[in-house]
Amino acid sequence: MTVDPASVTRSPSVPGPRLARDAAAPAGPAPTTDPAPPPGGRAAWCAWGIAVTVYVLAVTHRTSLGVAGLDAAHRFGVGASALSTFSILQVLVYAAMQVPVGLLVDRFGPRRVLLAAVVLLSAGQLAFAFSTSFGPALASRAVLGCGDAMTFISVLRIAARWFPPARNPLVAQLSGLAGMGGNLVTTVVLAQALHSEGWTATFAATALLGVGVLVPVALLLREAPGPAAAPVARPADRPPVRTQIRESWREPGTRLGLWVHFTTQFPGNAFALLWGLPYLVEGQGMSRAQAGGLLTLLVFSNMFFGLLFGRLLSRGPGARMPIVLTVIAATGLSWAVALAWPGGRPPLWLLVLVLVVMGSNGSASLVGLDYARSHNPAHRLGTASGIANMGGFLATMVTLFGIGVLLDAVTTGSGGSYSAGDYRLAFCWMFVPLAVGTAMILRLRTEVARR
Repeated sequence: MTVDPASVTRSPSVPGPRLARDAAAPAGPAPTTDPAPPPGGRAAWCAWGIAVTVYVLAVTHRTSLGVAGLDAAHRFGVGASALSTFSILQVLVYAAMQVPVGLLVDRFGPRRVLLAAVVLLSAGQLAFAFSTSFGPALASRAVLGCGDAMTFISVLRIAARWFPPARNPLVAQLSGLAGMGGNLVTTVVLAQALHSEGWTATFAATALLGVGVLVPVALLLREAPGPAAAPVARPADRPPVRTQIRESWREPGTRLGLWVHFTTQFPGNAFALLWGLPYLVEGQGMSRAQAGGLLTLLVFSNMFFGLLFGRLLSRGPGARMPIVLTVIAATGLSWAVALAWPGGRPPLWLLVLVLVVMGSNGSASLVGLDYARSHNPAHRLGTASGIANMGGFLATMVTLFGIGVLLDAVTTGSGGSYSAGDYRLAFCWMFVPLAVGTAMILRLRTEVARR
């Protein structure tokens, strides 16, 4: 079903033992990447652990608006369309930054990129804490999105240089699972803090978390084994930017990775980032505490599927496409049943099922990055990962905006609130990107198989 079984034993991101022996011979140019296979072990987990704390911080900031949507609408006096603009702009910046960030990681190394990410994340969240009008708040979310964009690719790059190739799919899933810790902080801690401490104090406190993350990254993080962590490529070895992007895009595995990420990530992402809490509170008549409990279920489900998919993928690439197609089918079917339920208010057991299924979305989207990793050589790994990582966030942006516009268009309520029927009609928009992405996956799957 997949076509790159060699990626189980040898990844293009790291030279194998034979290449390491050949590098010692005078014939042929010296490799510009790691001179030996990554060792793994305790040092690798230490490096990954420091790097992934930045990603946890980024997810905390990214999802903070998901539990503050109703508060933001009241604070800035905006409706659904304008409220969705916050998350749309943040996701748009994230998606637009993926290729530039990939190039930066390839050329200057992930450690410097992570340091810049912490600074931007903290600055954006601090500005958001003190914003009292729509314009400055929107600009602060853009800055936050820029910092967020720099994190995950950098973590994956560090993992690729520290861990053996066969361990990379598992480590990628564990990275996503760790990020869910940030989502858990948002749904459990931040939601309560907003109610008890208020807007400014809550967001300012989360911004200051960046100081505690910045210090170990600056002082302790080594981005590669060996006495020194040099940039991934020497200046003389760096290909032109246009060539780097063109070659990455021409690889069908990169494009397949993009569409896998596009199709699998956006339902859970759009729900967690913005529309989950309003849908459960206004559309389903839940209290904030009940809605927060269900959103926590989404986080724990994501953690479970991260571990499950990581174990399956570590056994070989043959599990990739079955995982992707199963998650797409389950997500579409569960939402179809929930939205078709009479009155637009499905029973609690069905809502629980929908959230459990959506918990698999983030973990399945990482399969797209594994396609990009296993089909590209080391010198363009960051660029290819950046291209693939754009997919889910582009779909999320389209979904956030589409739901917001449809809510305002079909609303039957008053006073800025929306009914269960309004949400049912608006959420049908999710099937548009789901159908487009599935069609592209099936087409590119055949093209990759031919190669």
